[in-house]
Amino acid sequence: MQLTAYTKEFKYNLTIAFPIMMGQLGHVLVGLADNLMIGQLGAAELAAVSLGNSLVFIALSLGIGFSFAITPLIAEADGAGNIEKGRSYFHHGVMLCTVNGIALFLLLLLAKPILYHLDQPPEVVALAIPYLEIVAFSMIPLMIFQAYKQFADGLSQTKYAMYATLLANVVNVIFNFLLIYGVWIFPRLELEGAAIGTLISRFFMLWFLWEVLRKKKKFKQYFVWSKNEFFKLAIFKRIFALGFPTALQMFFEVAIFTGTIFLAGMLGTNPQAANQIALNLASMTFMIAVGLGVTATIRVGNQKGLRNYKELRRIAFSTFLLVFLIEAVFAILFILMKDWLPTFYIDNVDVIVLAAQLLVVAALFQLSDGLQVVILGALRGLQDVKIPTLICFVAYWIIGFPVSIYYGKAENLGSMGIWLGLLAGLTASAIMLYFRFNYLSKKLILKAD
Repeated sequence: MQLTAYTKEFKYNLTIAFPIMMGQLGHVLVGLADNLMIGQLGAAELAAVSLGNSLVFIALSLGIGFSFAITPLIAEADGAGNIEKGRSYFHHGVMLCTVNGIALFLLLLLAKPILYHLDQPPEVVALAIPYLEIVAFSMIPLMIFQAYKQFADGLSQTKYAMYATLLANVVNVIFNFLLIYGVWIFPRLELEGAAIGTLISRFFMLWFLWEVLRKKKKFKQYFVWSKNEFFKLAIFKRIFALGFPTALQMFFEVAIFTGTIFLAGMLGTNPQAANQIALNLASMTFMIAVGLGVTATIRVGNQKGLRNYKELRRIAFSTFLLVFLIEAVFAILFILMKDWLPTFYIDNVDVIVLAAQLLVVAALFQLSDGLQVVILGALRGLQDVKIPTLICFVAYWIIGFPVSIYYGKAENLGSMGIWLGLLAGLTASAIMLYFRFNYLSKKLILKAD
């Protein structure tokens, strides 16, 4: 097949992906705003945000991963033109995500004592606990928002969640500024102020998206809430069967990145602060790939609904090629700008030098990280989630994390060794997931013929 068969899809892929990319970047920018403003308070405060968010990111991965189940189901129903089925998936998805948000909030509160037993600097733990308590509550509005977002994404209407997220970022930055530093009539709350800013912005985000979607003609028929559609066990089971493995996929990946925070903390406050800077920068480029991953889910789900498997494979491969090219650009930029980017976060020379070294490794795993998340998205569109979950576990925890533990010791490679483990895990994941998609898509074509 000629290259143009794939490149001609780039424009439409980006049309769908761009708002998702911006929306996902919005989530990261909430963290970036916190990091930039808190970095001015000192290395201990920056490390505390990193430590507090380490638990939040694990919860976030489970919640967002679970909500991803809504998108392929809505996309398949939309491709088949079945509004009633799509509405039922939407309503059940909102209910499940609400319960999920409450459960994650409670789990984070129960998990607080863990921070005292992770061999972290005591002053960092003392600062992290109050921050974590407030941010934990924001999981409830965020998970409900995710249900509405994934529903809209499934209908290829990706721009409204982007608007909500970007506006929420403005709200977050304003309240951060007022509450971290105590501007005007507001008290100086430092880390707790940043957490309150995040909480306010997430409630705003949910309200905005709900208000926009329910008034748009495209969505009105989905907002008719019928009592007959409530609590259909078969629908709950289907969403859960897709959502739980997807949540585990994200958990396995986010948990290994969280593991690097704990390993870096064992090396000291400066290595942990440098680790946080490199992670924050790498996560921004990762969110670009997440946008294309959701695009792969939507487009593959549509073609699955139409039962057009040759087109499904061609379109999926167009997203793989596109993410490879985009991430290659980011890899080059990370290498060229490694000494400059960390200076935006902190003026500690030791932290800047360490972060610059980590960005070299981050540049190397851009390609595999981008590919694995987009291939996962395509597999999700096929509603294939169990084997990919196993692949993610093996790649990150059997291959990657042992490398991080061994080479991440101070007497070996330190911080660089920790990140070499990430590179090994992400590369193994991308290779195995590619073989899985290649096998399944060929099998579907042969079966249809």
